[in-house]
Amino acid sequence: MADYKSSKEAIHEGLERNSYGQGGRKEELEVSLENGEKTEVQIEIPERAYKETEVQPLFDRCEKKLDKLVLGSNKSLDRIESDMNLVTEISGEPVEITWELSRYDVMNIYGELQKKELTEEGTLLTLTATLSYTQDQEQKALYECSAMVFPERKNPKERQAGEIEAAVREADEKTRTEKIMPLPKNISGKNVKYYYPMENRGWILMTMAAIIGVLLYALEKQNVGKELQEKEQQMRLDYPEVINKFTLFLGAGMTVKRAWKKIVTDYEQQKDTWGERCVYEEMKIACHEMESGIIEAESYERFGRRCGLQEYVRFGALLSQNLRKGTKGLSQILKVEAAQAFEERKALAKRLGEEAGTKLLGPMFLMLAVVLFIVIVPAFMSVRM
Repeated sequence: MADYKSSKEAIHEGLERNSYGQGGRKEELEVSLENGEKTEVQIEIPERAYKETEVQPLFDRCEKKLDKLVLGSNKSLDRIESDMNLVTEISGEPVEITWELSRYDVMNIYGELQKKELTEEGTLLTLTATLSYTQDQEQKALYECSAMVFPERKNPKERQAGEIEAAVREADEKTRTEKIMPLPKNISGKNVKYYYPMENRGWILMTMAAIIGVLLYALEKQNVGKELQEKEQQMRLDYPEVINKFTLFLGAGMTVKRAWKKIVTDYEQQKDTWGERCVYEEMKIACHEMESGIIEAESYERFGRRCGLQEYVRFGALLSQNLRKGTKGLSQILKVEAAQAFEERKALAKRLGEEAGTKLLGPMFLMLAVVLFIVIVPAFMSVRM
């Protein structure tokens, strides 16, 4: 008993909370009772909450941040030409934000401008935000600002093109009944001339580049699909081995969690020899999840979903159900599962062998053609002679 106590670190003062805005966490603790009994518990530790006197400074700090955040890519509220950034939360701050606008015809609730409704004179818009403290929704603060919204200013070339198009439309309306549509010779006090653009190969090159891009994207998708298929095939081949190991360790008296970690440890030690195996990598991720505070049963279910194969989904659900409901005869169920998995593996190996034989037909026909060429060509040449 003395050795056991010396190996454990007792907690005297309590558990330290995460700082403001960092979220809560879970801790697994072993509790020793006065009568000598021991039990394991999982405790959820919420993040540290602000005191009542600290909430108002929190709101003041958030309002100062909002002054910059709402602008988006604009420089000032006096001239808004692009979408505003009406955030619903501020990074690192436990505050939720909801918005109300004085006019929804020029801007929607997401801060996106309705360009058809904007005028060159500008539109005054009042934005009101309600800031709510997430730990206590009763504590709120109001933030209000006013913005002048304008349509986006065009560059000189865009304005010039607009003037030319307007002048051409006006000339067209005046001469609609004539055979030839005249082009205005003077626009905004400047003499202009018109030319047909020179033919170039730019569009051809752009089209070819687009086609090549599509082909490369299709090739990448094909490679990704092939890698996924190879991964699934490898995991199916490894499934009987995983089940057999698990059954063996459970039969030796190990718990489910300990057997799981033992399989992962053995894989890590022999990884250089075996190479990387996808299913063991997923099991290792599940181990890290359990160590980081995720519930053991949930880790097994997440493992099955990540693998994406029905066998592993069933395996993860079986382990999860065993922990939650205490299913009896887990070892016997796994033995039956192992026998079934072995039969499926034999069928898969047989199918892969048949596919390999089919793939060899191409090279065989090619070799036959080469042999026929070597035999027939000299024969024809000898006949001519």
